[in-house]
This record gives sequence, structure tokens and C-alpha cells, in this order.
Amino acid sequence: MCTGLPRTACPLRLIALCILLSHAAAYFGLTGREPLVFLPGPFANEPPNGKAHLKQCEQMTLTRRQKRLCRREPGLAETLRESVRLSLLECRYQFRNERWNCSMDGRGSLLKRGFKETAFLLAVSSAALSHALAKACSSGRMERCTCDDSPGLQHREAWQWGVCGDNLKYSTKFLKKFLGQKRVSKDLRAQIDTHNINVGIRAVKSGLKTTCKCHGVSGSCAVRTCWKQLSPFQDTGHLLKYRYDTAVRVHSVTNSATGETELASARRHSNTIPRPRPTELVFLEESPSFCRPSRYSPGTAGRPCSKDTSCSSLCCGRGYNTALRLTTLSCNCQVRWCCHVECQTCLREEEVYTCKKH
Repeated sequence: MCTGLPRTACPLRLIALCILLSHAAAYFGLTGREPLVFLPGPFANEPPNGKAHLKQCEQMTLTRRQKRLCRREPGLAETLRESVRLSLLECRYQFRNERWNCSMDGRGSLLKRGFKETAFLLAVSSAALSHALAKACSSGRMERCTCDDSPGLQHREAWQWGVCGDNLKYSTKFLKKFLGQKRVSKDLRAQIDTHNINVGIRAVKSGLKTTCKCHGVSGSCAVRTCWKQLSPFQDTGHLLKYRYDTAVRVHSVTNSATGETELASARRHSNTIPRPRPTELVFLEESPSFCRPSRYSPGTAGRPCSKDTSCSSLCCGRGYNTALRLTTLSCNCQVRWCCHVECQTCLREEEVYTCKKH
């Protein structure tokens, strides 16, 4: 599964957050190489039982240690599935108007290179898993964790009022254990992958807020319950897209004091090694244009675009086709007594633009 990748980078590839179908086995990751196919809902045709998660764990192509962790935690398999949904949908949303639109075609070739797109995939995958784990803890779907255990939070009252805090502390700790992250490797590509994975985790952490609720007679704040709450994952996606747009190209240098290999950026100038910030996505080489079909993407031919905002960039100077289509919409709506709205169905002709092939 990790052929051709640095030995230390192999566990990092298992961050991938898409459950994929490959004959009888499923691979776990947006950074997987198999065709992207969602598995059906968990055992929809089987009666619920306490061992259903064991079958799910076995279907995933995980390491032996990861499968052991999965079997020990009944809620983990379904949490991995939720992280699939979060990462894939957010990736596609953020890149909907870009030449590379998070297409899974060509991932195998793309992931062998050090592009910005690879950095984003790793970051959004780790962010989605961290977010899903924290939410699973607070919702009671995980047996080995519960509400956020920050000092001063009253767990019993939180459960009573239905405001259990998202447990990001447990999520981050478990994620590192699940990925098997240890001492940073001397391998440049492994260092870059580890850095970008941690950027995703930090992005989730930056959206953790303290929310409070008052309880008392007539709205008085005689008792106040506070809890930690994560921002919607789309907020994390917006932040990571910004990190992608401002990503920093890096190279490796040897620290003369320690002899260790470190990441360095050529963007900042100082007497010390210009290290990238912990919140910055980093990449090793410039990305291709993604305009034409290649081993990295299917190209942009046939992609829908907006005439005023995206066609110029998306179509790579080839121009775009214009077509007319009929759409239905509600119109001539009136409020009827009492109490509903009646509408007619109208047809509207609208222009649709798609990028030309040549």
C-alpha cells in the first residue's frame, strides 16, 4: 500500500479520510489511490448488534495496530465514515471554482509529488478526523471519551442541559496515537506531510470557542454552564483554503548547531533558518496548470463556469460554450387564509456556460 513512499510517510498516508471500495476491502483515505466510491450505510440490511463495528474495522485497509484500536472502540468506525463525508464535501466545495476541483482522478500520481494540492488534502483530512472525533465524544458515540474535560466545566450539568463540550483534547491525542506519529523523520517529504497534517489539526483547534448558558428563574444567571464548542467545519475549510492560497514553498537545510535536517522557506530573510510557521501549509514544487487532461487531473474541458467570474481562469484561455436550458421555479406566490402559501410553477430560460475542449 505504501510502495514508492518514504517509510516514515506510510503511517501518515493513513490520515486519509475517504472510505473507498476496492473489491471486498475498503481503503481509508482522501489520499488513497483507489477509485472513490462511498460504502453504503453501515450494515443497513443487518440487525443492530454490539459487534457490527468489528466487521467495519476489518473492511478498512488499516495497519494491524490501527485495526486493534478500531476494534476496541465501537464508535470509531462510524466516526471515520463521518470524517470521510466532512473532508470530501468540504474539499469539493472549496475548490468548486478552481482548475483542480478536488477531483479524485489522478490522485495516485498527484500524491507522489509535493504540490499545494497534496498539502491541502492532508490538512483537510486530518482536520476532518479531528473534528469528527471531538464531536463523537460529545455526542456519546464513543465509549472511551465523553465531554470536554477542561477545568471548571461541570460535566453533570452539561449533560443535563444537553450542552456537552466537544472534546478536542481527547481527539488530538487519539489522532496522533492512531497515526503513529513519533519523532520527526529526517526524510524531507515525511517532514512536509507531518507539518501539513498538524496544520489541519491546528485549524480545528483555532475554531474552538467557549460557550455559556444561563439557568435560573425568569432568565436570571443564577447558574451558568459553560462548554467548549467547535465551529462548523465549513469555517475550518475556509481557513484551510486560505492557507492553501498563501502556502509557502520549502526546501531542506541542515541546522549547523544540531546537525538535524529542517524545513526552510525562502520567503523570509533573517540570520537564522527561515522556518515556515506552524499554521502555514507548505509544498515542495509548483503545481501543474490542471488545464489539460494529465496524470494529475482530467482537465477543465466541459466544466461549468460563471461568465463574469470564473470562465476566464477556469477555461485557460480556450473560451467557453453557451447553451440555453429551461428550469422550473415557484412564482406568483400568494398567502391564503389561513395559513399557507400557494405558488404557480413557471419556466425560465437561462444561459449555461461550459469550458471548450480546444
